[in-house]
Amino acid sequence: MKQEATFFEGKEPVLIYIAKRLRNALRLESVLTAAGLDYGVEVDHYRGGIIFSTTRAGAFFYVLPESVSAAHEIMRRNGYKPHVL
Repeated sequence: MKQEATFFEGKEPVLIYIAKRLRNALRLESVLTAAGLDYGVEVDHYRGGIIFSTTRAGAFFYVLPESVSAAHEIMRRNGYKPHVL
């Protein structure tokens, strides 16, 4: 279930995915919600491009540390490649 920022206060959320397109962000929200997983999403900037590097906006998805494994599995089953540091 999508959570507000207050849900993560005092905790260290873990980045699991950066959606570069709105369509992908909306689909991932549906997948995580259907799975009953608590997650947060916010718009932030990332660097993209190889030759002409630019700053772009994307939807950054976060979960609590204890939910990372479950989130990665759900994402893989639905065709997403999780963000891993």
